[in-house]
Amino acid sequence: MTDERDPRSSELADGLAATARRIAAAATAAGRDPAEIGLLVVTKYFPADDVVRLLRLGVREFGESREPEAGRKTAAVRARVDVDFAVDMIGRVQRKKAGGIARWARRVHSVDSLPLIEAFDGASARALEAGDRDRTLGLLLQVSLDGDPERGGLAPAELAPAAERVLASPDTLSLDGLMAMAPLGADPDEAMERLARIRADFLRRFPHAVELSAGMSGDLEAAIAHGSTCVRVGTAIMGTRPIVSL
Repeated sequence: MTDERDPRSSELADGLAATARRIAAAATAAGRDPAEIGLLVVTKYFPADDVVRLLRLGVREFGESREPEAGRKTAAVRARVDVDFAVDMIGRVQRKKAGGIARWARRVHSVDSLPLIEAFDGASARALEAGDRDRTLGLLLQVSLDGDPERGGLAPAELAPAAERVLASPDTLSLDGLMAMAPLGADPDEAMERLARIRADFLRRFPHAVELSAGMSGDLEAAIAHGSTCVRVGTAIMGTRPIVSL
């Protein structure tokens, strides 16, 4: 275990504290309870040592985006610490990697096609049967706010059919809610306001899918103002990407 008093741990602690202050201020400004907003610390590109440091600092929820690196890192951390924690898949997913992801991910934030849902249905079933997981795999449907295929996401009209497909597999999958990213160069407040309208329509049909994963280091205030329940923060806590291999 890494000493939490080392310089890197102090740096991470400062980033966490500053981010917590931003979340609290944004929630207060929006008339919300800060406890309603979860913080997913994005540790992609950073080593297992940093995850261990963050665990010692009280973090219990992490975001990763590269498989199989994320699976190896998660296994390495679990071998070193006796602390329960969750890791979510937040990056774009290739169907061929669904099997590996289903072995370590609590939830997938980037589900944007029916074939991908099919892949995770089978992958979750196999992971449950093998004992690699003990609960259904949570899915968040990614909403496209700009129609850019490079960034992924479903058009608003495609959300309901995708949600129905997830609900058709209650033993392996759970429909947790929606995820979105503000379009590049867009006004974050306008983007998140549009997302809030899409979510309101979605919740009328799927009232139990209450999670909204939106907001990152640069736009978490706008996301919280418009209903985000989970902000995904990397750079503001972790710093710039290290030039090291994992």
